[in-house]
Amino acid sequence: MNPSSSEQHPPGEHLASHRQGSLQVFTIERESEGNQLTLGMISALAGAIRAAGQQDISAILIRSQGSDFSLGRDTRPAAPPATTGAASATALSMRSGMTSPILDVYDAIAGAAVPVIARVQGRALGFGCALATACDITIAADVARFQLPELEKNLPPTLAVSAMMARVPRKALTWMVYSMQQIDAQAALSLGIVSQVVPLAQLDDACEQIAAGLAQRSRPALVAVKDYFRSAPGMDARAASDYAANLLATVFSSIQK
Repeated sequence: MNPSSSEQHPPGEHLASHRQGSLQVFTIERESEGNQLTLGMISALAGAIRAAGQQDISAILIRSQGSDFSLGRDTRPAAPPATTGAASATALSMRSGMTSPILDVYDAIAGAAVPVIARVQGRALGFGCALATACDITIAADVARFQLPELEKNLPPTLAVSAMMARVPRKALTWMVYSMQQIDAQAALSLGIVSQVVPLAQLDDACEQIAAGLAQRSRPALVAVKDYFRSAPGMDARAASDYAANLLATVFSSIQK
């Protein structure tokens, strides 16, 4: 999709944002590094998704420049330690500084009032794979590839798994984790990682088509559907049915006014 259709408002370094009609678009702009995201970029993306979700929009699109969607999180230190005598990181400080931003972006996607769409044109590895899976709708090019390679560095990909386990069957997810092999777009479609696979040349058109369709729907209806998908899985069958009826009645009453 054309990122020049309206004024850019960068939410952070290597992240661009623009409004395209009722669609809010976030673009990862770190092509030289395979669109790897630093923790600062991840935090900025989470904040931007939350802010956009409160606006009068119909959907959010996450895309990236270049040939790859994202090769994951940039694990290199941002800067050398200030002093050689600095205390070793504790588990709590690592959770706050490293894991919390990652979990926060998954939470921001789930908590956004409107659907979040991912456009995946190439490789989506590690955090990139989890980010693509966490979105409500993921449209992938036929050349896209998905992988969880963290065990190559003896790191358990538990954060990625936390974002994927509700969407991907356990046998398939454990195979991805332990084998560390890439899967192609069609396999990702069959596993629930992506929603649609199209030829690379048609990727932008496919994203524009779903965005245009959502733009024609009422915001209360879109919000209700997103809320139901977020809340109903944690309810028992009776509560889920009652909540479905209440949401429908609420939206229907707003249409009648």
